[in-house]
Amino acid sequence: MITIIKTIGLLIMSNVFMMFAWYGHLKNMQSKAWYVAAIISWGIALFEYLLQVPANRLGYQALTLPQLKILQEVITLAVFIPFSIFYMQKSLSWNYLWASLCILGAVYFVFK
Repeated sequence: MITIIKTIGLLIMSNVFMMFAWYGHLKNMQSKAWYVAAIISWGIALFEYLLQVPANRLGYQALTLPQLKILQEVITLAVFIPFSIFYMQKSLSWNYLWASLCILGAVYFVFK
C-alpha cells in the first residue's frame, strides 16, 4: 500500500508540471512565437518526466499496467479540473462530472 501511495504522490506532482507544460502557455505566452512556447514547455516537461518515470517504475511493482494507466488518467483529471478553474479561470461545467463518472467506471472495471 505504501508503494501505491508514493506512486500517487509522484503522479500528482508530475501532473501539476504536465498541466503547465501542456496548457500554461495558452494563458501566458499568446504573444510569443509557438516555438518559444514549445521550448519553455519542454523545459517544464523535463520536471514532469523526472517525477513520472520513477512513479511508473514504482507503481508497476504493485499495479498492473492497465491499473497504472487508469490511475494516471484519474489523477490527470483530478489535477486538470482545479488547474482549469483556478489557473485558466474556466468555469466548472457538467462535462467535468460526466467525464469523472466515465473515468470512475474505467477504474471499477480495471481494478475489479
